Amino acid sequence: MKDISAIIINYNSSDFTLNCVKSILEKTSEKISYEIIVVDNASESDDFKKLNQSLEALQSLHITVVQSRYNTGFGGGNMYGVQFANAKYYAFINNDTLLQNDCLNIVYAFLENNKHVAICGPQQFNENGEVQKSFDHFLSLKREILGRKILEISNKKRYPQRQKVYSEPLKVESVPGSFLTVRAKQFHKVGGFDTNIFLYYEETDLCYRIAKSSDEGDCYLVPEGKFTHFKGQSTAKSMAIKMELRISLLYVLRKNSGYFAHKFLLWWFTIKSFFKMIFVPKSFPLFLMFLKGAPISASLKQKQTIAH
Repeated sequence: MKDISAIIINYNSSDFTLNCVKSILEKTSEKISYEIIVVDNASESDDFKKLNQSLEALQSLHITVVQSRYNTGFGGGNMYGVQFANAKYYAFINNDTLLQNDCLNIVYAFLENNKHVAICGPQQFNENGEVQKSFDHFLSLKREILGRKILEISNKKRYPQRQKVYSEPLKVESVPGSFLTVRAKQFHKVGGFDTNIFLYYEETDLCYRIAKSSDEGDCYLVPEGKFTHFKGQSTAKSMAIKMELRISLLYVLRKNSGYFAHKFLLWWFTIKSFFKMIFVPKSFPLFLMFLKGAPISASLKQKQTIAH
């Protein structure tokens, strides 16, 4: 068994994936045993061929490449990767990231030395070196209506400022899926990622379920570890993606906060999108989706086909 498995998903972005893997190989010292599992999530054949050849050229025994014939999304792709992993900890790392230092060793040591912690993540920066939001508050009706900034102003202890450079480990509610490390034991206990979710809020849902399932389910930001996230390179900015974001949000809220919170927020989004549509007619599909209840059946997951 390895100390840690780094699981990375590629979807038509092989250049980013290759650079991510190179940064892991370059920055990770041999203090720990590790493996890198690259999951190709049904990319175009040319992209997968390029990825496979490039990774083979690295001639590293740390790397395993597996291919899915079906685009299962973020959670599903990572769950597929877990089937090939054999480690005490899983590090789910977005392919559009670069490690700035020995992140895998840092998160491994932190989890080894803090048995009450189940999940942690390093400090996140963008390509310009500016600090990015490296953790989040749990999804809730209050958060969506009032906004995160109001929560952070009203209760600084419970809701620390997200976009800030920290120097000491900080207990938080969730860390982003761009770099999330979790104890395999707790991950298995709650069933891993919810594969009903195609994109967005998978990590929030996972952190919530692990926190509720165990007294050893704390989540921490570990700012000693640092990584660069180019953000959103695997998903195009489109109306379909905006709709997917809201579908996932409402699904996770319904799942973890209940029927009435879900219905109130759905009503809130419907009213807001109605008035926005008056001034921005191209947002009509979003309004129509809310009017229909934004069901999980409208997710992009239902539109995927199996590659031959």
